Amino acid sequence: MRRFNIALLAALTLSTALSTAPAQAHDRTPPLGLVDCTATACHFDVPPGTYDVTVHLGAATAASTAITGETRRSLLPETPTAAGRTVTRSFTVNVRTPEGEPTGPDGTPGLDLTLGGTAPALADIRVTPAHHTRQIFLIGDSTVCDQPGDPYSGWGQQLPQFLRKGVSVANYADSGESTVTYLENPLLWGTVQPLIHPGDLVLVQLAHNDKTTDEATYRANLETLVAGIRDRGGRPVLVTPIVRRWFNADGTLNNDTALLVNGLGVDLPGVVRSVAATEGVTLIDLTAQTKALVESLGVEGSKALYLYNEKKDNTHTSAHGATVYAGLVRDALVARHLLPEDRVRVG
Repeated sequence: MRRFNIALLAALTLSTALSTAPAQAHDRTPPLGLVDCTATACHFDVPPGTYDVTVHLGAATAASTAITGETRRSLLPETPTAAGRTVTRSFTVNVRTPEGEPTGPDGTPGLDLTLGGTAPALADIRVTPAHHTRQIFLIGDSTVCDQPGDPYSGWGQQLPQFLRKGVSVANYADSGESTVTYLENPLLWGTVQPLIHPGDLVLVQLAHNDKTTDEATYRANLETLVAGIRDRGGRPVLVTPIVRRWFNADGTLNNDTALLVNGLGVDLPGVVRSVAATEGVTLIDLTAQTKALVESLGVEGSKALYLYNEKKDNTHTSAHGATVYAGLVRDALVARHLLPEDRVRVG
């Protein structure tokens, strides 16, 4: 028998609308809801696809709940509720196999959600197939991907928490990939390109591993990705790479290591900017934004964005850093009118 704590049972009486709503006409199975949950997690036996999740959060006592899912994706930021009150939140989640990095293990079939926060309390939940959903595909490397193990986190792993129902993130970023290897691997470009539908956004951030890629090849690879996305009716967005936390003596990041100038002297962010301009592609200059932020925080303050304290790692981000950088991407998408403000979670 599944177990619920007293707070959850009390909270359940506060909200029954979703649990009593009839199943959709085409769905002959019982609605997916609290019966599929324990006090700390939910598992729904659903096939790969895109699903809307609506939750009622709260309990008889004050509570604070966050929700993650699949391979450590942040789906809902920590949400406080007063004693005796519930709030309703909705989000859309992409379920796929493999559920994390495309070249990683398959993971657990179905949709898995984990309830976190300082005092989690789930009063009700409903999972239904999503319709008319806008997909954001992510093509990138380890600084973007759904990292499988703590304390690592890619900014793409944190992006879903900033989005409301109707927009989902399909993160096909993969650790260690360059533009060369991403295009060559059938599990990567060969898999994601056919999934793109007209109107989908496709964000491309590949540079960190193009350490020996010459400028002509790097440019051509970006152009190939842009053309392939457009062939499917998608909207490409080129994203310059996040900086490495590599300071000069004067407290700036004006060096090749920090700014992703590779071993052949190719200014990789510069090429991304050039291709965006030439091809008429929307650009998110995450290199410039993260450079300004890291420099403003300084040598000590910027350590928390990366895994310096844990791993002496100045390339990969902590969950905190990935969340901050995902927020920059969210802001850029809204500023460029690529996402309507009513589909974006602020704060």
